[in-house]
Amino acid sequence: LSTDTLHRLLSILRQSIRRAQARDLVKRNVALLCDVPRGTAGRPSKSLTLAQAADLLTAAQRQPAMYAYIVLSLLTGARTEELRALTWSHVDLDGEPPSVQLWRSVREGGDTKTRLSRRTLELPNDCVVALRAHRRSQTQSRMRSAARWPDNDLVFTTQRGTLLDAANVRRAFRQIAEHAGLQAEEWTPRGLRHSFVSLLSSAGIPIEDIAHLVGHANTRTTEKVYRKELRPC
Repeated sequence: LSTDTLHRLLSILRQSIRRAQARDLVKRNVALLCDVPRGTAGRPSKSLTLAQAADLLTAAQRQPAMYAYIVLSLLTGARTEELRALTWSHVDLDGEPPSVQLWRSVREGGDTKTRLSRRTLELPNDCVVALRAHRRSQTQSRMRSAARWPDNDLVFTTQRGTLLDAANVRRAFRQIAEHAGLQAEEWTPRGLRHSFVSLLSSAGIPIEDIAHLVGHANTRTTEKVYRKELRPC
């Protein structure tokens, strides 16, 4: 839970016990003795420049699965938790236009982060090409593994066809980032979504349109959390 959520929960608890005190149901409000822990600061988010993004894509081309993963995240703003849960039944490469349905995530219950996060996006041509190449490669791997490959329809999997975990993706991503000449330890897959927002904003796309694409209810989170200044001041 976020710090803001914990503060709200504690406030509700204090109010509830205060009402119980007023009705002489309890003697003291023990919630007043509690405070929300400060926790530790998270890793600051970063965004790729256009040149860095191009270098990353070039370095990823030797790995069809990760190339498709990076292209899809970088060009649609999809969350890593959404891509890890993505199935081929939610990808339409032959439609007019081609599209991807980001309707699920690896969160408990399979729900997306918020209601607005459940969205269908048009796929750029680069995503279509990358996903087709990845599907061909995955089909070959599945045929070699025969009965050992699970029937889960997942787009992105381990080499055995099982669900990717966050560590799988992070490790593969940092290897590619290192080959691209980036400081690999400074980057995580989450930076691709931040880069999507920042690159579109730098290109002059209205922040309202970007917020809609990434599934934000308003522009505040898009501006304050995701958008980074890529041009020199």
